[in-house]
Amino acid sequence: MLKRRQLLLSMAAMGLANCSRSKFQSYEGPEVTQIIIEKDRRLMFLMNEQNVLEHFEVELGFTADGHKQFEGDGKTPEGHYFIDRRNPKSAFHLSLGISYPNRADRRFAAAAGKNPGGDIFIHGRPNGVRKRKDLGPDWTAGCISVNNKEMELVYAMVRTGTPIYIAA
Repeated sequence: MLKRRQLLLSMAAMGLANCSRSKFQSYEGPEVTQIIIEKDRRLMFLMNEQNVLEHFEVELGFTADGHKQFEGDGKTPEGHYFIDRRNPKSAFHLSLGISYPNRADRRFAAAAGKNPGGDIFIHGRPNGVRKRKDLGPDWTAGCISVNNKEMELVYAMVRTGTPIYIAA
C-alpha cells in the first residue's frame, strides 16, 4: 500500500510539473539578422536579411512621438542600436536590452546639461499584469512592449548583438 501511494504521489507531481509551461522557448529557425521598429505603425519586425520572420504590434513610451533625448521624457529612442543584454528575471516577464544611449545620445544630453536616461528594453507585460487594457496605450517609460507570449518567442529568436533600427 505504501509503495502504491508513493507511486501515485510521484505520478501526480510529474503531472503538475508538466502542466506548468516554461517561459523559455526554443527556436531552431533562420537567424534574426535585424529588428526593425516602426513607431508610427506600432510594429516590430524580426528579419532574416530582407525576409520578415515574425511581426508584432507594440506599445511604446508614454510620449511616443520624437526621439528619446533625456531621462524621464517618456520617449522611445529612434535610430540604430543593438541588443546588448538579456534579462531572464525581468520585472516585465522577459526583456532584451537596447544599447541606448549611444555616443551621440550622450553628447546631445550632456550639451543640454541633462541625463540621457537608459535601461531601454524590448519586454513583456509587468509581472502580475496580463492584459493590455490594464495598462493603456503607449504606457512604457520609453521601452518597446509586446505581450508575454510574444516576448517568449522574441527572447528565443533574438541574440545579443542583433542590430535594431527604430524608425519614427
